[in-house]
Amino acid sequence: MAEKRLTTLDIRRKKEEGRPVTMLTAYDYPTARLVDEAGIDIVLVGDSVGNVVLGYDSTIPVTMADMLHHTRAVSRGVKRALVVGDMPFLSYNVNRAETVRNAGRFLQEGGAQAVKVEGGREVAETVRILTGTGIPVMGHIGLTPQSVHQLGGYRVQGRDAASAKRLLEDAQILDEAGVFAVVLECVPVPLAQRITAAVNVPTIGIGAGPYCDGQVLVTHDLLGLYGGFAPRFVKRYADLHTEIGRALREFREEVESGRFPAEEHGFAMPEEERPE
Repeated sequence: MAEKRLTTLDIRRKKEEGRPVTMLTAYDYPTARLVDEAGIDIVLVGDSVGNVVLGYDSTIPVTMADMLHHTRAVSRGVKRALVVGDMPFLSYNVNRAETVRNAGRFLQEGGAQAVKVEGGREVAETVRILTGTGIPVMGHIGLTPQSVHQLGGYRVQGRDAASAKRLLEDAQILDEAGVFAVVLECVPVPLAQRITAAVNVPTIGIGAGPYCDGQVLVTHDLLGLYGGFAPRFVKRYADLHTEIGRALREFREEVESGRFPAEEHGFAMPEEERPE
């Protein structure tokens, strides 16, 4: 019997029961399968696909077409986890009809079970509209990459009393608006702890410390698929950049030296079919 698909209710219940929520990103079918088979609760098809897969400097150029393409691929690879599609820049909070249509496409065409939107009080009405339409919504506050130019770069948010108070209020407003969970990105640990205690829904941290109800990382960061710089909050559980580079160089060297392909890599013909 196939394992039961997780729902937003299951995710909310984890907070009530004190069980941590796990979330990772995926942008393609094979990665989605690996993440799902590892027992991760939520697979986020993040607009970070712009940085990680498409080579952009930010998430801002990512389009609905990009997101739907990658969400469909991920959904085909996931059997158990909850799939959340990231609504890209200017796909929501512009006008009601366009917001509902775009969010609905993630479920209807992309195969996702929920969407994620960035922002606090300014997206509260959007959350109410979408949840009222039957579309589950995950919130995202703190460092919101779609607002990177407005925020002045990729910086920790909520370090002074006024901005900390605003983030706490934003989390409570999103909770009341109907989100089933909220991502806290690059928020000081004490503030993330306060927010987690103040809301009824799970908080999922990335660079927000150990007191959130769950944790998320970009899978490519976790696997060490890129060499060089990694954000402070990333823990690399593997060094696939080095290992993949080694394998690729070994292939090149064996082809150039004539060691690949060897006899065992070819196909023989039946005796009667061999040319004279």
